[in-house]
Amino acid sequence: MDTMVERLHFVLAQLNQTVGDLPGNAETILRARRAQPDADLLICPELCISGYPPEDLSLRPAYVAACEATLEELAKATGDEPGPWVIVGTPMASEDDGDPRPYNAAVLIGDGKVQGITRKVCLPNYGPFDEPRTFRPATDVDVIPFRGVNLGLMVCEDMWFPEVADGLHKAGADVLIVPHGSPFRRTVHEERMAQAKARTLETGLPLMFVNQCGGQDELIFDGGCFVADKGELVGASPLFEEHSLALELTKVDGAWRAGPTSLTAWPTEDALIYQALVTGTRDYIRKSGFKDVVLGLSGGIDSALVAAIAVDALGPEHVHCVRLPSRYTSEGSMVDAEACATALGVRLDTVEIEPAVGAFDGMLEGIFDGRAPDVTEENLQSRIRGTALMAISNKLGSMMLTTGNKSEMACGYATLYGDMNGGFNPLKDVYKTRVFSLCRWRNGAKPDPALGPDGAVIPEVIITKPPSAELREDQKDEDSLPPYDVLDDILHGLVEEELSVDAIAERGHDITLVRRVQTMLYRAEYKRKQSAPGPKVSRRYFGRDRRYPIVNRFKE
Repeated sequence: MDTMVERLHFVLAQLNQTVGDLPGNAETILRARRAQPDADLLICPELCISGYPPEDLSLRPAYVAACEATLEELAKATGDEPGPWVIVGTPMASEDDGDPRPYNAAVLIGDGKVQGITRKVCLPNYGPFDEPRTFRPATDVDVIPFRGVNLGLMVCEDMWFPEVADGLHKAGADVLIVPHGSPFRRTVHEERMAQAKARTLETGLPLMFVNQCGGQDELIFDGGCFVADKGELVGASPLFEEHSLALELTKVDGAWRAGPTSLTAWPTEDALIYQALVTGTRDYIRKSGFKDVVLGLSGGIDSALVAAIAVDALGPEHVHCVRLPSRYTSEGSMVDAEACATALGVRLDTVEIEPAVGAFDGMLEGIFDGRAPDVTEENLQSRIRGTALMAISNKLGSMMLTTGNKSEMACGYATLYGDMNGGFNPLKDVYKTRVFSLCRWRNGAKPDPALGPDGAVIPEVIITKPPSAELREDQKDEDSLPPYDVLDDILHGLVEEELSVDAIAERGHDITLVRRVQTMLYRAEYKRKQSAPGPKVSRRYFGRDRRYPIVNRFKE
């Protein structure tokens, strides 16, 4: 243990774990270890034994005990099989003082036993995080010696606080290691990198950032492991896939330095968001135990993009699309849906809803007598479609995908128990203007890896025609909503930025329109509370990030 060496081989393991699958998570860790027999140390992400985030599971003593038993099995395996020592993350029971919260621990195992433990100090309590509810914070920091190197472990949020890194530096740390469970959002890479580089400049120590990848409920973990030293990036992993990033830690003039390693260029903007959506959709479906999906393909842009994401995530043989025409469905929409399905290589069926519409009209005729048709009849069509798709889902064992975008979800431009039906919504956190740009990006590129066809998969006419729900004659979205470029800028100000009505109006918007959009946003809260989950890609996601009351009479 105390033998001095001048060079060490570390590996950062970017793993895709599942909450609660302790045997599967342990096997993933062991598989990564077996793949690096010559390494000295394998570093795994935060809570890689339990899966992240475990939420209230961590308050169950039986769950924490099972995680600790898995830790012991993993430690024993490091003595039974040759290979590197390993840093793993797990919930760890705290003092028996009536507080049920465990610690969030990073543990060094090797030679058949636990060799050192660090507990998370700073517990995030914002956005999707509420760790003070489920974990107990540590009150101090200390280093873990390893083959002549003092390891300074900072668990996830600890990297964001200079005092933690400073405390480890004063305790004699030679390197900073950060096991992370850091979810994706569009700007997260710049934010992580700024913090990591700052810690290396403040302490003079190299830093290794280790993050998990894959989807867990609404959260997407992009991986993005990296190594920084002296304020510079010296290594980076690919995003959204399991990967091992190897590096050499070398002692130079009495100080340990992280040598150059592979440096992957990361995608930006539409490419980045599209890959995140594919990852989140794939893992939610597969980890939920499904192989296939079904969705309504209307000939509109939202369902076309969802179909493309599903095909890239699962493969065309696992995606089933259905046209559900009514008397208001145009021939152009039927043709466009068929062209999209052909380009994607998916099964396409047609279910006419007019018989059901007629049956409901007859059933309700007496009660509706004397009342003019209105949004009720429009919603009835949507609910018939939703019921038909759910029946197909039940009968064939496929998960139903819903296709509403963030602009519609914000304004309530969606029918509860109709087009909102489904088990997962890939576009829940994607504004309509972004839907257009993602379609254009996918037609000109293909993410790696993706299981869909090369080339354009969304017919150009679907992208260029005016959006319409086609629930009445000559209907257009802009009959009910402002133009999407205007609407999305207002919504971004209200949701992501939490700006006042006056502040948004000062950006060039009519103040009456801003007030109208805010009213729609507040009124639709009850719908969003009942909506399907979907992948988080923005800073403020409807759900974990933004928690507003349903009954709300506040007005500016």
